[in-house]
Order: sequence, then C-alpha cells, then structure tokens
Amino acid sequence: MAAQYKVEEVAKLVEKLRDARSVVFSDYKGITVNEDTKLRRNAREAGVDYFVAKNRLVQLAFKELGYNLNFGEMLEGTTSFAVSKVDAVAPAKLIYNFQKESKKLEIKGGFYNNGIADKATMEAIAKLPSREEMLGMIAYGLLSPVRMLAVGLSNLAEQKEA
Repeated sequence: MAAQYKVEEVAKLVEKLRDARSVVFSDYKGITVNEDTKLRRNAREAGVDYFVAKNRLVQLAFKELGYNLNFGEMLEGTTSFAVSKVDAVAPAKLIYNFQKESKKLEIKGGFYNNGIADKATMEAIAKLPSREEMLGMIAYGLLSPVRMLAVGLSNLAEQKEA
C-alpha cells in the first residue's frame, strides 16, 4: 500500500495539473538559491505555478487525470515544473527567457495540447508572441487599411485644392 503522504502529494499535483493549458519540464541542476528565488518571483508575476516534485508522483498525477502518457527521459533526474491554467505560452516563455539568462536551467520538454511536447516544440512555443502582443498585431493589421485610405483621401483633397 502506498504511503499516505505520497497519496496526498499526488492529490495536490492533480489539482495543480488539472485544466493546465501547458506544463514545462525543466532541469534545474546547478541553479542557485538566488536564481531560484528570482525565477519563482518571475513565475508569480507571469501567473505561472512553478514547483519541484518527484517525477514518479507527477507521472501518477497525469495518469489520475486520464492521460496515459510515457514522458520517458523528460521525467528523469532533477525536474522542476512550470504550469499555467490560463496562458499556454507563459510557462514556456518564462523558462526559456530564464534559461537564456542563467545558462543553468534547461527545458526538457513538457505537456501541451493534451499530449507530450519535446524540447524543440516547447522552445518554439516560448518564441510565440504573448496574447497581448498578438492582439496588438491584429489591431494594427485591421487599422492599417483604414489609415491608408485616410492618407489617400487627404492627399486627394490637397491635390483638388491646389
């Protein structure tokens, strides 16, 4: 029979992972306490839940959620997890940007779109624009033709007056 504390830990992980838009697995070996504190602060600001858990318990939590996935080497060694229930890009962006800064944190892969995502996929997701940037790009694209029409009409009016 499983130890009671492990059952409780799996239940906590199930709650953290339930309705997750994405989960990034990263190797945190060699990260200092100051770097970890900074990463956790950045995670809170980005609305990302960042934590360290036992790999086996995370695998069990995914199984309990109905995902019978084999993460393989992604869940070996020292692994930390970044989870977001709101923004699917935020965890990958958080870890990727911190990885560029510290050179110690490394993305292993993750869980995205109800399946396993390898390291390259998670890094590609991290490079996507944020939701706010994307909305700005859409607004610019929609307003550009209107602005060009206004400039054209203004130029036409100036020519008619001359």
